[in-house]
Amino acid sequence: MTKLYQKLIKTCPSASEIKKGLKFAYSDITGVLDKQLLMNILSVIDLTSLNTTDNKSHIIHITGKINSFPSKFHGVPNVAAICVYPNFVPVVKEKLTAKNIKIAAVAAAFPSSQTFRSIKIAESKMAVDAGADEIDIVIPIGAFLGNDFAYVADEIREIKEIIGEKQLKVIVESGLLNNHEQIFKASMIAMDAGADFIKTSTGKTNVSATPDAAFVMCRAIAVFYSETGIKVGFKPAGGIVTSGDAAIYFNIVKNCLGDDWLNSRLFRIGASRLANNILSDILGCRADHF
Repeated sequence: MTKLYQKLIKTCPSASEIKKGLKFAYSDITGVLDKQLLMNILSVIDLTSLNTTDNKSHIIHITGKINSFPSKFHGVPNVAAICVYPNFVPVVKEKLTAKNIKIAAVAAAFPSSQTFRSIKIAESKMAVDAGADEIDIVIPIGAFLGNDFAYVADEIREIKEIIGEKQLKVIVESGLLNNHEQIFKASMIAMDAGADFIKTSTGKTNVSATPDAAFVMCRAIAVFYSETGIKVGFKPAGGIVTSGDAAIYFNIVKNCLGDDWLNSRLFRIGASRLANNILSDILGCRADHF
């Protein structure tokens, strides 16, 4: 591991710091949420379809919903990206007409991250070659829990190298890690190895995003930025369903990282059901568009 990693790993927040930070994040969430806040949240959503049952027709349907959104909801921002399995990237690439919508693909043996590294690298490159703007991968959790941190870092670095300027989001799968120190350590490894974003979860485990994990990861981003000047993005994902859920993560990012992070370049929320719930709260009536 690099000297930078060895230096920064010692700065994990304490339990009392996490508790204090979350108190501030929750303090603003009372009653009906501000409409502008809701629109800001909608604009950073990665609209996600990662189901075993997904097929071409389903992906075309979701892409069509994104395409039709601007004409149906004037003055309301569209989502930031559509996130699919890599084999559906060509479908989205062909059908997507909405402006400024990124195509994200999970890759590298998502969600288990259990296969040959050469296959992970090849799949990531194939997704980019097919038209993906962003790649979401999972760290090799088994290697991390086995303390083989160099293996984890090398894999991230090799995947980032092969996808070049495309955005790499690295999932630490925080719900499978044993404590805050491990979440902080995994975050630092990912950033030190070249991650453009760090992401909480796949949404495929019993425990997905949590405010505690989000605070720890955002603190890691803040420390990394203060040392390097590099702004790494943050993406909570999994189990974020209501406007209130999303507002908590928005506030954590705001309090830990500041307003510079409150945009789709540095903040995303991975979700499927959330988009319709946010839209409904913006309009004041039920709107199941997506």
